[in-house]
Amino acid sequence: MKKQVLLFFTLLFLTTTFSQEKKVAFKSGESLRYKMSYSGFLRAGTAVLEVKETSLNGKKVFYTKGTGWTTGMIKWFFKVDDTYESYFDKDTIKPYLFKRKIDEGGYKKNRITSFNYNSKKAYTQDFNSQKDTSVAFDKVQDVLSSFYYLRNRDVKNMNKGEEIAIDMFLDSQVYPFKLRFLGREVLKTKFGKVKTMIFRPLVQSGRIFKAQESVTMWITDDANKIPIKMKADLAVGSLRAELEQYKGLTNTFVAE
Repeated sequence: MKKQVLLFFTLLFLTTTFSQEKKVAFKSGESLRYKMSYSGFLRAGTAVLEVKETSLNGKKVFYTKGTGWTTGMIKWFFKVDDTYESYFDKDTIKPYLFKRKIDEGGYKKNRITSFNYNSKKAYTQDFNSQKDTSVAFDKVQDVLSSFYYLRNRDVKNMNKGEEIAIDMFLDSQVYPFKLRFLGREVLKTKFGKVKTMIFRPLVQSGRIFKAQESVTMWITDDANKIPIKMKADLAVGSLRAELEQYKGLTNTFVAE
């Protein structure tokens, strides 16, 4: 159960934002809050994503922060307190600085990664192990900047079965990450009926997830392209994340 909660928080941060056109899909002040539940009824935790404009080394950039924590009964036996931060270019969305500070049932990480585009290397400081590393990269996104990078991709004409792939940087490694388009659906939500696009991230099968394709996510089929629901089928039960609050969207959010 501990690993199930941990993996679901990670997948939420990996897939929580997606998009459509070159038109602006997000702006400074946007905030998304998600309710996470186990097997559809037991609240497991909360996740929040926020973005705002700030300065980094004298340059105007976007700063985004993702936080996740367990609540209720889940917190009694497995506490999660995660914070992810990213500073990225306002135009190209290439990351400049990425921070990850997590505490997951006593498993802790505290790392800062800076991306040097002259040397094509990412430098990571690990404050727990007191060890620094460098990794070569070409085109890469950190966990949070990837959300906003994908939101500026044109997906309106995607066909069922098509995939979008990017290279993701996490824990001093570069990982290939794919999302497969499954189709469209009108989804019933707390906000009303919402038109959505359905995507499936490819995850590794094993004793946690039933199969490689056990995670499904629903993205609003509008100019915002925000995730409104995600479900993961587990070896025992399921985990689900649902949008419960939003503010500061760039475009109109339509629900019937």
